[in-house]
Amino acid sequence: MRYTKLAGMDVSEICLGMMSYGDPSLGNHPWSLPEEESRPFIKAAIDAGINFFDTANVYSAGSSEEITGRALKDFARRDEIVLATKVHGRMGRGANGAGLSRKAIFAEIDASLQRLGTDYVDLYQIHRFDGTVPLEETLEALHDVVKSGKARYIGASSMYAWQFAKALFTQKQNGWTRFVSMQNHYNLLYREEEREMLPLCADQGIAVIPWSPLARGRLTRDWDATTARTETDEFGSTLYVESDRAIVEQVASVAAARGVSRAQVALAWLLRNPVVTAPIVGVTKPHHLDDAVAALDFELTDDEVGLLESAYEPHRIAGHA
Repeated sequence: MRYTKLAGMDVSEICLGMMSYGDPSLGNHPWSLPEEESRPFIKAAIDAGINFFDTANVYSAGSSEEITGRALKDFARRDEIVLATKVHGRMGRGANGAGLSRKAIFAEIDASLQRLGTDYVDLYQIHRFDGTVPLEETLEALHDVVKSGKARYIGASSMYAWQFAKALFTQKQNGWTRFVSMQNHYNLLYREEEREMLPLCADQGIAVIPWSPLARGRLTRDWDATTARTETDEFGSTLYVESDRAIVEQVASVAAARGVSRAQVALAWLLRNPVVTAPIVGVTKPHHLDDAVAALDFELTDDEVGLLESAYEPHRIAGHA
């Protein structure tokens, strides 16, 4: 395993995405693995040297955090892992059961810590931008979460670059804790982040930890193939378009020519971008982890990169909602 810096922390260059693990009867992830099926994958990731784990309060209605917390307690030392979770989505039926108000953030950090079985998270992220709450209120609340010792660092997720720039400016202006990471939608099928967000992160020294680096698995299989997840993932069905088929076919061509998996090709393309810190990879089969780790040592040629990028067409913004 290779490690890199996220702010002052050393993190593995592969982050294990914990959305894959949760009670499938809860929330809106019926494809997630229940606890007993999840634990071998989490242990295998730790054995492979992965020390970076990303979850969220809304994943499987909180059960992902519970599974994550119990597994990491059993398989790892707390001070050796980097544990990240997120806040924003609806967790309660009441008017204040979602969003990024001071009230919601304070309630949800405590609930997340209880489910995770820890007294702090290493990275606390806003899952999306909340335009219904004054930005200053959200940022000061996050600053207070850090100062209370409940989070070591704070991060953000998919939003427009101008929103992120405004947040960074406001934090600096008020002397509040600064965002250190951006978890955004970025892969071979969706490269709109290259226009503004990635240059902003590079300029400001912000770590980039892309979600869906394999495009919900589309980059790992034939375009028309389906899985249990694709048949029930309503959000995922909104992210990609028919013209992306050509890129999927190019990935397959490069993989076949090099004798490696498609996942290795797609992840190697992402990892070659110096602004990318660690893609967040979901693992529900043993070869998923093997492919992710192998991608760290797989290098694409310039000609292969040119081929992979040649069919890309501009997309509408996807993933901010």
